[in-house]
Amino acid sequence: MSAAPAAPVIDTHVILRDGDMVLLSQRGGPYGHGRWHAPSGKLDQGEPLTVGAARELREETGVEVAPEHLRLVHTVHHRQSEAVQRIGLFFLATEWNGEPVNREPEKCLALTWFPVDALPEDIIEYPAAGLYGYLKGADELTEHGWS
Repeated sequence: MSAAPAAPVIDTHVILRDGDMVLLSQRGGPYGHGRWHAPSGKLDQGEPLTVGAARELREETGVEVAPEHLRLVHTVHHRQSEAVQRIGLFFLATEWNGEPVNREPEKCLALTWFPVDALPEDIIEYPAAGLYGYLKGADELTEHGWS
């Protein structure tokens, strides 16, 4: 008998907007070091998606958002490698409180607001697929990294 395939990792990403500005985080860890992405993280076992997304945003930036103020705006099915798949759910925070601060300096080099029409070129490809999918009003699903 062959082993069952590994379940995909489920990631939540939160798009925080202030008018035409969007908040991005610069990676400090080994994956994508120095590159940009939206605040994000893995869903914990037994945790609802919106609760996990709100938790990750709070842990990384100190910004508070109630789960009911997170609107799903894009989904990415990402093939990271032959053995690892990820499902990224991209939420737009429709109401939030607080000023973003870097609460994880060991993982994050910077939090920066960028104009939506002048985003950095070095956004990590997987989260870029979800962010641009949302910004361009594309279909709700992007399959990324599949041949």
